Amino acid sequence: MSVVILGGNECMERRYKDLCESYHCQAKVFVKPGSLKNKLGSPDLTIFFTGTMSHKLVQSAVSELKGQHTAIERCHTSSLAALRSILEKHTAGA
Repeated sequence: MSVVILGGNECMERRYKDLCESYHCQAKVFVKPGSLKNKLGSPDLTIFFTGTMSHKLVQSAVSELKGQHTAIERCHTSSLAALRSILEKHTAGA
């Protein structure tokens, strides 16, 4: 399963990736604001940590993912516990 994480804390980037790997997921993490054009690919799951990202960045990412079969999760907190619960929900059947 491929996962894209948008937002979150820069110091937690490595921990987000490690947690995703423990659930057998490949992860791309974008914590810094910038252009997402052609960077997202077509992930199985996209996670927005909305507490640490701008509304404009959310809109940009959603428009980039439009037309793809990607599950989108929005979470206000960017903690490892929140990420773990999202991954458990989406990898339960796998």
